Amino acid sequence: MTARLVVLISGSGTNLQALLDACQDTAYGAQVVAVGADRDHIEGLARAERADVPTFVLPVSSAPTRADWDVALTEMVAAYEPDIVVLAGFMKLVGEAFLARFEGVVVNTHPALCPAFPGTSGPADALEYGVKVTGATLFVVDRGVDTGPIVAQTVVPVCEGDDVYTLHERIKGAERTMLVDSIGQMARQGFRVEGRHVLIGSAS
Repeated sequence: MTARLVVLISGSGTNLQALLDACQDTAYGAQVVAVGADRDHIEGLARAERADVPTFVLPVSSAPTRADWDVALTEMVAAYEPDIVVLAGFMKLVGEAFLARFEGVVVNTHPALCPAFPGTSGPADALEYGVKVTGATLFVVDRGVDTGPIVAQTVVPVCEGDDVYTLHERIKGAERTMLVDSIGQMARQGFRVEGRHVLIGSAS
């Protein structure tokens, strides 16, 4: 059975494009069935439209409260009956309603080796701390910030002369490969979350 992916984005959609490309191979085991965004007129939505994938846009400002927005987002995503929800550069935190509906099947990436350097400035924090390696983490989203059970991690060296831009670009390349490989494995083999552990190939 092909796993159904809903991908949520906020920007250019490079990770989305990598998933769309991977899904062209039927052996990959997954298909992007919808792409959602919190703002309109972004390249990520254009990528989806070029791939004939349905899109939807739900700005936070469209709802009376953030909780109402979260409920509306939950309903929009649920309409596509996803097996996995991928937050691919989605710059909004999903809330209680969303996590209750999709508990254990929402994944996100972070440009650091969790639990190190959570938040929005992972590459900068890694440089400031002086670590010799950093990387990227794919995790199942929980109610914390970058605290969910870890699906996969990839290591990226910190090179002499790196600045935030060069390091972050190298992390993003490794992150993209990790995301595509991991989502494919989760789709083909199944997965479940047990405490802090994500077990791939153990859906039952």
